[in-house]
Amino acid sequence: MQATTAKTTTQEIEITLNGTSLRTSCLTLAQLIEDQDLSGVRVATAINEEFVPATTRADRRLAAGDRIEIVSARQGG
Repeated sequence: MQATTAKTTTQEIEITLNGTSLRTSCLTLAQLIEDQDLSGVRVATAINEEFVPATTRADRRLAAGDRIEIVSARQGG
C-alpha cells in the first residue's frame, strides 16, 4: 500500500495595490500588509473603495481583481 501525501500549492491572484498591478499569494488583507513590510505601521485600508477597519483585516479575504488601497498618515502641514 502506497501512502499519499497532500501537495500544497500556492495559487497567486492578481490584484491592484495603490494603482499598481500585483500578483500575490496572500489570502487576507492582514497578510498583504505584512508582505508589504507595513506591519507595525499605522495605515488605513480599503478594498474596492470600501474602508476596511484594522480589526477586520485578518478576516478580510482577498479575491482576484480586488482594488486595494493602503495609505499611511503623514506628519507635517
